[in-house]
Amino acid sequence: MALSPSYLLKAGAAIATVAILATIGRTRHHPLARFGPANQITALRAVLASVILALVGEPHANGLAAAAATLGLLVMMLDGLDGWVARRTSMASDFGARFDMEVDALLILALSILAWQYEKAGAWVLLSGLLRYVFVVSGWFWAWLRAPLPSSHRGKVICVIQSGGLVAVVSPVVPWPASALIAAVSLGALAYSFGVDVVWLWRRSDQ
Repeated sequence: MALSPSYLLKAGAAIATVAILATIGRTRHHPLARFGPANQITALRAVLASVILALVGEPHANGLAAAAATLGLLVMMLDGLDGWVARRTSMASDFGARFDMEVDALLILALSILAWQYEKAGAWVLLSGLLRYVFVVSGWFWAWLRAPLPSSHRGKVICVIQSGGLVAVVSPVVPWPASALIAAVSLGALAYSFGVDVVWLWRRSDQ
């Protein structure tokens, strides 16, 4: 279960990148003077997701796969805590919601790459991690895709389904082809959610 000498460098680079982007986002969009306990929890989630991402390219061992799944589950559990803390402390903000969403996207990206690397699903599973970034890049070309989306219960549930599905896929206790089936169902749910959001934004753009 030994990690390569470059593992700490990869993890450090991922954490540093997240920290820089979060700092930029806070400077531009955070209305409160304090970073706040909820954002601190989200930052911890970002660190854990970065640690998982750094496992990409590491040797495939059941111990490392189990660690990735365990950390992924922890990131998901903390996801339910940061929003609650933000509401309890009256420090909810657009920055906090965006920070939380991007950490979710980072976790899904990391787990989808590992699912492919561990041969638990075909290369198509990478779409689970790439859909969010394809959506963002598409917004550079079509302004209507950059309009704010309302928070929805459907989006939150499907995010849990996608993240939880990939945690199961990466886990060494779920063999192929069951892992591929779980990955496909999770990806289908995520694609449906993105489709609903895109249609909603397109219809709003014509009004």
